[in-house]
Parts: sequence; structure tokens; C-alpha cells
Amino acid sequence: MKKLVFLSICASAAFLTGCSGLFSGSTGKNGELTGVTDRPSWDNPMPFGMLTIPPGSFHMGNNEQDVPSSQIAYNRQITMSAFYMDDTEISNNEYRQFINFMNPNSSGGGSGGTGTSLDFTGTSVDVPDSIIKFLQGYYRKQYTPQDLLTTISPDTMVWSHDFSYSYNEPLVENYWWHPAFDNYPVVGVNWYGAQAFCLWRTMFYNQKRVEGKKPPLPRFRLPTEAEWEYASRGGFENKLYPWEGPYMRNSRGCFLANFKPGRGDYLADNFEYTCPIKSYWPNDYGLYCMPGNVAEWCEDDFEETGYAYAHDLNPVYRDHLGKETRRVIRGGSWKDVAYFCSVGSRSYEHADTTKSFIGFRCVVSILGRSGAVNIY
Repeated sequence: MKKLVFLSICASAAFLTGCSGLFSGSTGKNGELTGVTDRPSWDNPMPFGMLTIPPGSFHMGNNEQDVPSSQIAYNRQITMSAFYMDDTEISNNEYRQFINFMNPNSSGGGSGGTGTSLDFTGTSVDVPDSIIKFLQGYYRKQYTPQDLLTTISPDTMVWSHDFSYSYNEPLVENYWWHPAFDNYPVVGVNWYGAQAFCLWRTMFYNQKRVEGKKPPLPRFRLPTEAEWEYASRGGFENKLYPWEGPYMRNSRGCFLANFKPGRGDYLADNFEYTCPIKSYWPNDYGLYCMPGNVAEWCEDDFEETGYAYAHDLNPVYRDHLGKETRRVIRGGSWKDVAYFCSVGSRSYEHADTTKSFIGFRCVVSILGRSGAVNIY
């Protein structure tokens, strides 16, 4: 028995000696566990035009006095992680940067299927081609580059289709392309187009990160419904709107958002249609036009009872059967009455729908510890 133990010890020593190269290097000196030492540092950058939304818990849902809608947006407490959010809705000019990149005929754009190649994992990723595949997955059809451009370009006819017997031809002809509207929110973009923009923005931003040998930022995406409401509240709990008081005016009688003040009265708040993206006062997180101006696409599928079984930590509802085509929109718009501007009101449109009153903004998850208090 002693002889077997001795031989086993000798064999183990020989193995460790012969494999010394296997255990040397990144594990540290003297056999200590130190982790891989050549890892890049994480600087947690905040993209231009975004603001930090801190983590916290809040009561999501309609005010308890809103009885008719209490069954589809009943009040419940949830916890949110920190994230970055665009301080404004995506403007016409910002969206135009995306369209120009994807346009094979644009001097500053890609080449419609043979565009700029980005390299994140050692494999080149052709940006236009990757977005084409993204849309093919949603629509289950093949796209040519020109088909793609038509799909993601704003539908200017929404200004005519959304309204009966209303003279909106000046907006049909000018809203998307004229410099007068550069800083107005982009509209006429469906949910898929907004998602494609997020994919392009992620690749476009991370290209510079990769070139600088820095880790890529998590992807740009649409906010979840919970993230949107949490950010919209601006830190206020159990409020009807993201400011003190239950009214759409401040103590001086000034309107606080772009909406429809009364039947047939669109202009009392100074704008009959949309307004520039940095109009009115921002909320306490610094976000502009969360209520009003244009309603905003969210990540979630819409389901009337989704609140009942969504998690209480960073909730999001998705129809895993893939049958739901409705997507949540939040915030109300320039053509809506005040009710739809309340932070707890929820509505929907079908994902392939384009409207003159729906836009979007992006968020990015913050990695690592996001707590506000250092416990060490």
C-alpha cells in the first residue's frame, strides 16, 4: 500500500513538472489565482446626448383614482437597474444620418449590401447586410437594399393618412426633408424601423470603441415599458404627471407639454403639430418631452394583463408564441388629450404601423454595479 501511494505521488509530480507550461502565465506567480491579467479596463462611457437614469424602486401603473384603466395598468412596486437614456426623442436630422448611411446613392452612406465592415469578434460584419437580415427575421421575407431603404425611411404620407379632410400637404411635402424641421421628432417610422436604427447605432458607435481597443458598449435599444415610465416620472412617486401638481399648466398658467388642450384647440400650448425636441422644461432627470409631442415606441409587446405576470425586477413583456403584433407606445402626443400624457397611461399600435404622432428614443443598459450607495 505504501508503495502505491509513493508511486502515485511521483506520477503526480512528474505530471505537474511536465505540464508547467500549462499552468504558467496568466494564473500568476507561485501558483496563485490572479485571473487573466491582460483584460481591458471598462470605462462605462455615456454616449453623447444621453443621461444617466439611476437605479431605484417605484410604483408603476396608473394613479389609483383611474378606475377604468386599473385593470390593464394597476399599480405595483418594481425595481429598476440604472440605464442611459436619450434626453430627447430622435430627431429628423439624427434619423437622416442613419438613412444616409444605409442609402447606396448617398455620398455619406453605405453601399447597400457592401457597406462599411465592422469587426467585433474577428469576423467582419457588413452593416447594411446585417440590418437586412434583422428585418428579414421580423418580416419573414427577402429584402434588396432598395427594399430595405423604403422600409426604414419615414412614411411622409402619414400626415395625410392619419387625418380625414385636413389640409396637411405642407407637412407631407416638407416635414421629413426640409431643414426647418431638422430638430423636430422623426415620425412615420414603425417599430421595426426603430429597431433597425438601434442596431445601426450600436454598430456605428462601437466601431470607434473597437478601433481604440476598448470593450464595446451594450447595444442601443428601445426602452422597456417599465424603463420608460420610471424615467418619465423623473423621481416622483404616485404622480399623475412628471411634475408637482395634477395639471398640465404650471402656477403661471404656462403649458408644460405639447398636447391637445381642448376639442378643436391645438395651438393653446404654442404648437399645433409637433414641436422641436428640446421644447418645454425637462423633467428632474433632464429628459425633454416625455409626456406629449410624440408618443414613443417601447420594447414590450402589448397585452392587457401583462402587468399581472411580468417580473417585479426590470419587467418586460414578450409574447413568446410570436403571435402578438401590438407594441406598447407611451407618453401621449401632440394630437392627444391630457389623459394620454399621464405617466401611467399605456396604449399600443401594431408594429408595422406608421403614424404622424409616434417617434422613439433609445436607451443603453449600464453594466456593473449600479447602486447609488457604496456599501464598502
